[in-house]
Amino acid sequence: MKIVAIIPCRYGSKRFEGKPLTPILGKPMLQWVYERARDAELLADVAIATDDERIFTAVEDFGGKALMTAPAHRSGSDRVAEAAQALGLEDDDIVINIQGDQPAFDPRSLSELVLPLVNDPELVMTTLIYKIVDQAELEDPNHVKCVFDKNNFALYFSRSLIPFAAKGAVTFDVFKHLGIYAFRKGFLVRFASLPAGRLEAIERLEQIRAMEHGYRIKVVETCYDSLEVDTPNDVAKIEAVLSKKTV
Repeated sequence: MKIVAIIPCRYGSKRFEGKPLTPILGKPMLQWVYERARDAELLADVAIATDDERIFTAVEDFGGKALMTAPAHRSGSDRVAEAAQALGLEDDDIVINIQGDQPAFDPRSLSELVLPLVNDPELVMTTLIYKIVDQAELEDPNHVKCVFDKNNFALYFSRSLIPFAAKGAVTFDVFKHLGIYAFRKGFLVRFASLPAGRLEAIERLEQIRAMEHGYRIKVVETCYDSLEVDTPNDVAKIEAVLSKKTV
């Protein structure tokens, strides 16, 4: 069984066009993500999947592996599914989707992410969650919240605060979704073939599609946070974090 990571990157974005190529401490953001993934010893391969020649060229320039994919994909996971097919992976292989806007993710979290899939052949998908410690993230729609059952299967993901604080104050733990997924390759291909879900479209969260079609997502709590770059204003924040990591 192989474990590979594929990083979906597209140039066009209404909020932040060209985000994957944004310079961060002298390197394009996607290079940071790629190099962190390469540091994970469990991975047999790492590739960036894109539909843009500028991104493809940038990856080749720093010595990375890039795959060209079709421009019309509903989500990053759909792009990853095409790339996984191109790599000729077996259905039981594990494919990790690492978002291209998480240049500070910790490679150690990938081992935590895939462990349930390795231990339980019935599982088809896992994802990471992290307990929120920054209160500003509670109401920020860019930080997706997750609720889950007693067996750590996701019940729902939302850009809103969930669960709702009926007593007016958040006196309980709230978990955010880190946007890193692991799929069995066979299920990933099936996922990409599923019709878009109603709630997926409302929340603009691709993982909800799996749940709307009756599949369960195992959530894995990690102690390694992963800040995302959602807007140009986040660049300075991520540079401060990465500067501390590289000292």
